[in-house]
Amino acid sequence: MAKDVEQVTEQPEYSAKDYQDPPPAPLFDPDELTKWSLYRAAIAEFIATLLFLYITVLTIIGYKRQTDPNIAGTTECDGVGILGIAWAFGGMIFILVYCTAGISGGHINPAVTLGLFLGRKVSLVRALLYMVAQCAGAICGAGLAKGFQKSYYNRYGGGANSVSAGYNKGTAVGAEIIGTFVLVYTVFSATDPKRNARDSHVPVLAPLPIGFAVFMVHLATIPITGTGINPARSFGPAVIFNDDKVWDDQWIYWVGPFAGAVAAAFYHQYILRAAAIKALGSFRSNA
Repeated sequence: MAKDVEQVTEQPEYSAKDYQDPPPAPLFDPDELTKWSLYRAAIAEFIATLLFLYITVLTIIGYKRQTDPNIAGTTECDGVGILGIAWAFGGMIFILVYCTAGISGGHINPAVTLGLFLGRKVSLVRALLYMVAQCAGAICGAGLAKGFQKSYYNRYGGGANSVSAGYNKGTAVGAEIIGTFVLVYTVFSATDPKRNARDSHVPVLAPLPIGFAVFMVHLATIPITGTGINPARSFGPAVIFNDDKVWDDQWIYWVGPFAGAVAAAFYHQYILRAAAIKALGSFRSNA
């Protein structure tokens, strides 16, 4: 009698070495300027940033209106509070990144764009065009908010960022650097194709951790700087509100986020992904 023998085929163990990084984006590609996909992506960034500023600025104004001590019947416990404002920013980023990720990558932030450019994820042309579109969208979004509620907009500061009383500018810059580092680090981690290939059994919806990063950073830094971590978000209301104090502090909301983005890009690419070591050929990372 023949004995049945069950054939067992071992599944090869996945190794991180099997993964090949996609080629880096070119620094400058003239052909990219002739492609509709580039301009479609810039339009998506413009509209997304416009919507982001419109919703978040009106949330801030609404909160200040609901807690205004000069209005009878209002108390400090009314309104959405700092927690609600943080949810508005984080929730809008989650929504907008989800909607635009397949078109433009869902940056909605010049600091994120800078970080991804340094990580060679986007070209110089695309990065510059995105930043212009984001700043333009932020101005239009803040202008739209003012158009709907002009009196409240002017009375309650227009959602513009400035350093809070009791904090110096050095502290504010540090808060912006660390806050942006958290955000850009999360963006790199959530969109890392190597991680997605290695951990494909763990589904990750990239907009979710990115939105949560924005939410958590706002909880920590709203009392200090009002939370920028996005130069376009700070620039748009500054242009529309046009206040001296806001303009005096404006540099903080560019230097801090850009420095945080550079640090996050370096940390992810050259330490976690060991790009520098691979380039030298000394070691190979199995992480």
